[in-house]
Amino acid sequence: MDSMEPISLTKGMPGQPCPIAKTLDVIGTKWTFLIIRDLLIEGTMRFRDLQKSMAGISTKTLSLRLRELEEQGIIVRRVYAEVPPRVEYSLTEKGKCLESIFIELKRFGLTL
Repeated sequence: MDSMEPISLTKGMPGQPCPIAKTLDVIGTKWTFLIIRDLLIEGTMRFRDLQKSMAGISTKTLSLRLRELEEQGIIVRRVYAEVPPRVEYSLTEKGKCLESIFIELKRFGLTL
């Protein structure tokens, strides 16, 4: 589907996954949302920088969320053959498409 094609809200067909629910499955958790937000703002980030930007997230949780986002094609993980190893994360084009959603969520949040 072309991203510029007009879309209206509909209930959909029974038995078919709801596109809105599928999106919320990707961005709906606290940490995942913050990871995407930080990558939208900062561009490319290293693991430790992501961890520092999210007070309270454990190393295990961050690793798991990054792996999930990578599997979903939202982020790309780049490993550099250096000592010590350097790993950077950035959004894919698919991930960058989430920016407009985040902006609208911020806009709504500012009205609360």
